[in-house]
Amino acid sequence: MIRITLLILLTLLASACSMFGTKDNTDPPAELVRLESNIKLDRLWHTDIGKGTDGRYLILQPAIDAGRIFATEYRGRVAAYDVETGKQIWKTDTGSRITGGVGVGGNLVLVGTSEADIVALDQGDGHEVWRTLLNSQVLSQPAANLDTVVAHALGGDLYGLDASSGERKWVFDRNVPVLSLRGSSSPVLVQDIVISGFANGNLIALEANVGRQIWEAAVATPHGRSELERMVDIDSAPQLWGTAVYAVAFNGRVVAIDGNSGNIIWNRDMSSSAGLSVDYRSVYVTDQSSNVWALDRETGGSMWRQDKLLNRNLTAPVPIDDYVAAGDFEGYLHILNASSGELVARERVDSDGLLARPLVKDNVMYVYGNGGTLAAYRVAVP
Repeated sequence: MIRITLLILLTLLASACSMFGTKDNTDPPAELVRLESNIKLDRLWHTDIGKGTDGRYLILQPAIDAGRIFATEYRGRVAAYDVETGKQIWKTDTGSRITGGVGVGGNLVLVGTSEADIVALDQGDGHEVWRTLLNSQVLSQPAANLDTVVAHALGGDLYGLDASSGERKWVFDRNVPVLSLRGSSSPVLVQDIVISGFANGNLIALEANVGRQIWEAAVATPHGRSELERMVDIDSAPQLWGTAVYAVAFNGRVVAIDGNSGNIIWNRDMSSSAGLSVDYRSVYVTDQSSNVWALDRETGGSMWRQDKLLNRNLTAPVPIDDYVAAGDFEGYLHILNASSGELVARERVDSDGLLARPLVKDNVMYVYGNGGTLAAYRVAVP
């Protein structure tokens, strides 16, 4: 059975509308209005790594580990930078087209390619340690510990690879629906347990060393008559806080799950492919219309909703101290008050747009733009 991705379908439909002069009925993005706030963003440093996504819809998420930030670009380069200064430590050309974000762990830097390879580089100097072929390309971030590398291929399979050699240890197979979003959930590794979402709307926990299933929970259940209505992909990475796991699905729900048993603690209807983040007070979600929500972490109840960024294709919202940050399709980084949702600051990072969610470490935001800009910011409060 041939799999069709939503991105290809929408591209064909848009091309047909343009060709035959059909009116474009998509809702326009919200206009940005002047902000009445004296909160600013201080740029600490910025640099460029190649051509970024090179005009392709790719989420090339960077990663931070051991005082370094690792970033990649579509044409094959991977680089390490000092998180405090932005100074480049090393750069490696993998010789492959890179389609997935950067994963780190076990002294490795990991990327997935359009040729379906997982490439492992040494964190210290960037030399290639091993390269392993999977069954399809990788659009998500691999995860790793000292023993195992876990990668989610676009075909639906989750792979466990030996961290020292790249040899295959196990494969967990989940059939992908005929129609699905173009993407896959990045797996999360914690205490030798791997948790990942799948295109069938389920979240699954496995033993990282052997691939044995521990539990499975339904974040969304397909419903409706058409294949489009029945799409329930989990494309964003699950988020952990304490023993709870939080996840959201397209055409589905946002849920809190007990990480030990897989039982659902609370749920509420919401559609999102951008994803969510969590802190001690709230779960922050960007829904499919680019509303930003803050939900009570323990009950799922609404705390606030920010609707002034509609249809701006926001990234997942990411908490930073008393604020929340999200990027948009025009390359603006938006800062919201975490208690009220009020928009308080804005900065344009990359005119080619932002698809990767901001990274936060020690109250500094690291933002990667589609055009290859990598920058560090701090919220400046007067």
